[in-house]
Amino acid sequence: MPRSFTDVACEPMGKMPDRSRVELYLLRNEHLTLHLSTYGARVVALESRDRDGAMANIALGYTTLPPYVTQKNFYFGAIVGRVANRIARGRFTLDGHEYQLPINNGENTLHGGPGGFDTRNWEPHTIENGVRFSYFSEDGEEGFPGELHASVSYVLEGNTVWIETRATTDAPTIVSLANHTYFNLAGEGTPSVLDHQLQIEADAFTPLNATQIPTGEIRDVAGSAFDFREPRRIGEQIDAQDEQISHGAGYDHNFVVRGDAGSLRPVATVYEPTSGRELEVASTEPGVQFYSGNFLDGSVIGQSGRPYGQRCGMCLETQGFPDAINHPNFPSVVLRPGEVYASVTTWTLSVR
Repeated sequence: MPRSFTDVACEPMGKMPDRSRVELYLLRNEHLTLHLSTYGARVVALESRDRDGAMANIALGYTTLPPYVTQKNFYFGAIVGRVANRIARGRFTLDGHEYQLPINNGENTLHGGPGGFDTRNWEPHTIENGVRFSYFSEDGEEGFPGELHASVSYVLEGNTVWIETRATTDAPTIVSLANHTYFNLAGEGTPSVLDHQLQIEADAFTPLNATQIPTGEIRDVAGSAFDFREPRRIGEQIDAQDEQISHGAGYDHNFVVRGDAGSLRPVATVYEPTSGRELEVASTEPGVQFYSGNFLDGSVIGQSGRPYGQRCGMCLETQGFPDAINHPNFPSVVLRPGEVYASVTTWTLSVR
């Protein structure tokens, strides 16, 4: 991971119901300012310049700690896990042992369950140009086997945010961590991302059933509403008469990233024409979940003081495939003792 000068500061953000202290870290250089909370190891805000040089926050979130604790359904900026995305009926079998996880999304488990990593207060450690958050997950936490030592490092290098996640276990388990930041490149609180232009480096996606669980099929995007191989307005076909669009209430699907998982390679590019901001995402992960903020409903007020309505933010969650443990043809999310789960994702901001 590259290094250059970034100012790192820390201030109190509040206290948890158990009185443990939550801290807010600020990483700042001439290009970007990144606000991070120990609660959920999350991105609270990300400030970048538009084509006129004006700074603005482009990540959705709250101004204070309490709504993060009480309004958990949107996962703003958090690290989600122990397994990101959905697991069908919360069930899986590993090495002949069957496991049942808590159900928190219809009939399925989402983002590690109701007490997932987004609800935990991580231990911070200042590192060069950034901060590392660590968390120890006990054997049996939210139904997952094995003790897990997890960490996520955020580093600011020029106009790039580096996110590195790692984990080790003392028993066979499943792991797939993801950052759940919602972006709006026109500025947090702007009503819609539908005019953002999106390109995804994927020739295929994984279709869903009516409960948003992958069917196991890997489907070519050609000729469909899921073809983002060339830049396209997000809103162009978001309400298309398409069964998959109906299942996700818009886009909420995993795309199969080109190239070899484990190598850092381009994933997606987003361009917002009014501000000129452009976001390039790269990752070592096999998939990216493109979520168009379909379930934002105006019920929460963001940092701008404006309500977050439907599709006012979008996520590009680099991760393992959803429900991978129940689909042998998907890349494995199994982690065993002696192995290291390691993942890198970068966000690079520029203007044009």
